[in-house]
Amino acid sequence: MKQSPRSIWKNSSASTYSAGSKRLDVSTFDLPIHELRRGYRSDIYFWRSKVLLEKDGRHPRALIQTFQKKSAVLCGIDEAIAIIKVASGFYTDREKAYKLFDRLMKIKAETRRLFHANSSKFLAGMKEKLKVQEALDNLWDNRFQDLDVKALRDGDPIVPLETVLTIEGDARYFIHLETLYLGVLARRTRVATNVHNVVRAAAGKPILFFPARFDHWGNQGGDGYAARIGGASLVSTDAQAAWWGSEGAGTIPHALIACYGGDTAIVAERFTEHFPGTNCIALVDFDNDCVRTSLEAARRLKDKLYGVRLDTSETMVDKSVQDQMGQFKPTGVCEELVWNVRKALDREGFRHVKIIVSGGFNAEKIRSFEENGAPVDSYGVGSNLLAGSFDFTADVVQVDGKRLAKAGRAYRPNRRLRKV
Repeated sequence: MKQSPRSIWKNSSASTYSAGSKRLDVSTFDLPIHELRRGYRSDIYFWRSKVLLEKDGRHPRALIQTFQKKSAVLCGIDEAIAIIKVASGFYTDREKAYKLFDRLMKIKAETRRLFHANSSKFLAGMKEKLKVQEALDNLWDNRFQDLDVKALRDGDPIVPLETVLTIEGDARYFIHLETLYLGVLARRTRVATNVHNVVRAAAGKPILFFPARFDHWGNQGGDGYAARIGGASLVSTDAQAAWWGSEGAGTIPHALIACYGGDTAIVAERFTEHFPGTNCIALVDFDNDCVRTSLEAARRLKDKLYGVRLDTSETMVDKSVQDQMGQFKPTGVCEELVWNVRKALDREGFRHVKIIVSGGFNAEKIRSFEENGAPVDSYGVGSNLLAGSFDFTADVVQVDGKRLAKAGRAYRPNRRLRKV
C-alpha cells in the first residue's frame, strides 16, 4: 500500500533510512539488460578486456574490491548487485550475439521513429524486438552463481578507503561491468550523503527533496531512493518515490498562481476544493510580499491551510524586510523574513500554519537557521543535493588466490561485508 504525502508530513523522520535486511529485487530497476551484457554502456577498454580473455582462453580467478575516499552514506549497492546478477557471464556464440544486438539497436531506433508515424509498423517492430531479445537471452550463459559477491548495505555509513563491495570469480564473467556499478555507487552515494548532511543540519525537521528540475528526468527513480536512504521526508515526483511504493508531494507553483492572475489566495482555495485529501501549502512570494500573501491565504482558508512556503529569489528583498535592512543579508529567504511571517500569522491566530522555506538552502544555511532558532517547520532543498563527487574505484587485488594489485593498492578486508 502506498503511503500518502499527507501521512508522511505527519510522521516524517529526519534520521537516515535503513534499507533493512532484505535487498531490493532486481525487478526494481529498469535495467537495459542486453546493453549491459554487450558492453554497450561500459568503457570500451573493459569490454575489450572481456573479449581478450575469452579469445585467449584465459580464466583468472580475480578478486575485485571497491572503495571511495570520503566519509559518506553508502547507496547504490543493491542496484550495483542487480547489474552484476543480470550481466555476469558470456555469449555462447559471440559473433551471432553481436549481429542480433546490432539489429536490436536498429529496431529500437526504428520503433521510436514509427511510434507516431505508422502504428502497424510500430507494432511489427515491437514483435521483432521481443524475438531478438529472446534470441539474445538464449545465447547468454549467466554465471552470477559462480561468483562470490560480498557487500555492505544501502544506508551504511562508510569511512574513507573502506571496502564496500568485493566480487570474486572468473574475471571474464564480470570485468566488463566496472563502469556500470561504479557509476551507480557514485551517483547514489552522492545524493544520499548530501541529503544526510542537510537532514542532520535540520535537527529533526523534515527535508523536502526538490532537485528534479535540475537534472535529467531519467535519474529520478534512483535519486529519490537515495534521498530516502539519506533521510529525506518527501520527494517531489511519483517516479522518485516509486522504488519504495510511495508518491510525490509538493506545494503550489508560481506558474499556477500566474494562471489565476497572481491571486495566491484564490489558487489555494481552488486547490483545497479539487485536492481535498492533500495538504495545501501556498507559495507566498509571488508578489514579493510574503507576510501579506500568507495572511490573505490564511484568512481565506483558515484551518484548511496547512502551510506557506517562502521561496523569495536571492536577487530580491521581500517587502516586509525592507524597513529592517542594515545588519544582515536581506535578500532571498532570510531569518528575518521567516520571523516576520511567523509573527504575523500568530497575531491573527493562525499558529497551526506551518512555514516551509526553499531557495538556495544547503547544510550550512540550514544549520545557521537552526542555531539561531528561526521558526521554520521544514526545508525544501534542490540543486545543492546533487553537488560534489563521491568517486568509487575498483581494483583487482588478488588473482588465483595470490595477492596481486597495482602499486598503491592492496587487499583491504572488511568484516562488515555480507555475502550476497
